Amino acid sequence: MKQTFVIGVDFGTDSVRAILVNTSDGTIVAESIFEYPRWKQGLYCKPEKQQFRQHPLDHIEGLKDTINNIVKDAKIEQSAIKGICVDTTGSSPIPVDSDGNALALQKDFSENPDAMMILWKDHTAIKEAEEITRLAKTWGGPNFTEFVGGVYSSEWFWAKILFSIRNNESIRSAAYSWMEHCDYITFLLTENKDLKTFKRSRCAAGHKAMWNRLWGGLPSEEFLSRLDPYLGSLRSRLYEETYTSNEPAGTLSKEWSEKLGLSESTIITVGTFDAHAGAVGSEIKKNTLVKVMGTSTCDIIVSSKENLHNMALPGICGQVDGSVLPNFTGLEAGQSAFGDLLAWFVEILYWPIKQVGHSDDNLLEVSKEDIHKMLSSKAEKIPDQASLPLSIDWINGRRTPHANQTLKAAIANLDLGTTAPHIYKSLIEAIGYGAKNILEHFEEREVEIQTVIGVGGVAKKSPLAMQTLANILNMPIHIAKTEQACALGAAMYAAVASGIHSNLQDAILKMGHGFEITYYPEKSAVIQYQHTYKNYLKLGAFVEYTSLNTKAYV
Repeated sequence: MKQTFVIGVDFGTDSVRAILVNTSDGTIVAESIFEYPRWKQGLYCKPEKQQFRQHPLDHIEGLKDTINNIVKDAKIEQSAIKGICVDTTGSSPIPVDSDGNALALQKDFSENPDAMMILWKDHTAIKEAEEITRLAKTWGGPNFTEFVGGVYSSEWFWAKILFSIRNNESIRSAAYSWMEHCDYITFLLTENKDLKTFKRSRCAAGHKAMWNRLWGGLPSEEFLSRLDPYLGSLRSRLYEETYTSNEPAGTLSKEWSEKLGLSESTIITVGTFDAHAGAVGSEIKKNTLVKVMGTSTCDIIVSSKENLHNMALPGICGQVDGSVLPNFTGLEAGQSAFGDLLAWFVEILYWPIKQVGHSDDNLLEVSKEDIHKMLSSKAEKIPDQASLPLSIDWINGRRTPHANQTLKAAIANLDLGTTAPHIYKSLIEAIGYGAKNILEHFEEREVEIQTVIGVGGVAKKSPLAMQTLANILNMPIHIAKTEQACALGAAMYAAVASGIHSNLQDAILKMGHGFEITYYPEKSAVIQYQHTYKNYLKLGAFVEYTSLNTKAYV
C-alpha cells in the first residue's frame, strides 16, 4: 500500500514550525523551524503598554520557508502529501480588506502597529473587555459571555477590535473585516477567496468570539452596536456557521501550490488554535487535563454534554462543542504567564550584564539560557521545607479562574538571606499553585480529572518545574514524547480531513507518539505544598483586593 503524508504547521509566539508526518505511524520524516525576524527585533511592540503586535509577513515568510524545507528534505512525491492543517496562537486577530488581504501588506499600513496581527498576549484592550462584560450582564438580552466563563478577556477577539477601531480612525475606515490568525493563514492557502463562504474555525469562534448555536452564532447586531456601530456592521461581514478542524476548508490554491511545490489537490483543513491541536497531539481523552506549557499555558479538557448537565462553567476560557474532539465539548482554561514568568526574572538578572557588555568588550559571555540553567541547578538543591519567598504568578494578569488581566504579580516573605535561586524556585512554585487553583476550579464544578499530561517547552526542558507541579497537584504528570505536539495534532486533523483516517480517535491511535517520562508526587513535598498553597490563596486574595482599577465579575 502506498504511503501517505500530511503536514502540520504550528505558529507559536516566537516561531513557526512545520512537520511532514507519515500517516500510518506518525513518524515525523522532516521538520523545519523559522523564527520571526521582525518580532525578534521587537518591532511594533511596547511591553510597557502591554502592546504586542506581529507583522503578517513574519508568518507568510515562515509558512513558505518551513514547508519548502520539509518538502525538499523529505524528497517525497507531491502526490503522496495529502493535506495541511494550520494551528496558531489565539486570540490573535488581524484586520483585512474586502478581498481578505491583511492591511499590513498594503503600503499605507506597512508600518502601522494597529494594522498588524494583535498577538494573544496583547492586553491593551482591558477597558474594552470590561465594557463587554458589563454590557453582556445588563443589556437585557442573552448573556453572550455565558459560555466563555462569564468574563470577557482583553486577550480576545471583540475587545481587541473595539480598542483598535476606537484608537485608530484609519483602521476603522480601512478594515472591511477581521480574521483570526488560524483563519487568515488557512484562507491564504486555499483556493476559496470568498470571505462569506470561507470556513471559519469553530475553536476560534467559540472560545474567543462568543459564537454559540444557542443564540444563532455570533453576538447579535444590536448587542455589538451598543458597544460601537462599527461592530454592529462588522457582524454581517464575518460569518454565520463555523467548522471543526477534522473537516476540509478547501484545496491548495494554484498560487500557493507553485510556492510550495505541492499539488493543487492537497486538502487544506479548517484552522485551529495551538493548544487544542497540542491536546490532540498528546492523545487527549475523556477526564484528561492537557497542560500545553510554553510562554503561557492553555489547559484543555474534553467532556461529554451529559457530564456537563448543560451547565455553563463560570470562570474558564470557553466550552465549545467540537473545539478539540468531535462529539465532545472542549473546555479551556490557562495561565497568562508560565514560562514568561521565569523569563521575566531571567531578563531582570540579564539586564546589567547586557548594559555592561556595551562598554566592556572583554565581558564573559553569558546567555539567558545559561542563567536559566544555573538558577535551576541551584534551586533543585534547596530543600522543600526551606523558608522561601511566596510568589503570585499574575505577571501578565490572570486568565483562569475568572479572567482579570489588570492583576499584577507579587513576591512576599523576602529577607536578607533570600538569593536569586530562592526567588526562582518560588516563581516555579507560583505557577504550580496557579495550576492547582485551575484544577480545583474544575473539580468544584464536577469536571472529573483523572490524568494530567504535560506538553510544550517547559514540560520538556524543566524537570524541576514538572516535579514541583506533580507535588503541588498531588497527581502524576505524564510528559508527551513528541516535542511537536501542536504540529502533530494539526497533522492528525489533516489526516482525517484528507480521508486517510476515518475519525480523529483512529488518527490519534495510529499517529500518537506516547509518553517519555512520568513525574510522580513525593509524599513529603506534597504535605508541605498543601500548607503553602493555602498561603498562596491568602496572598492572592490580598493582592486582588488591593489592586488598583480591579473589577470583579464573579
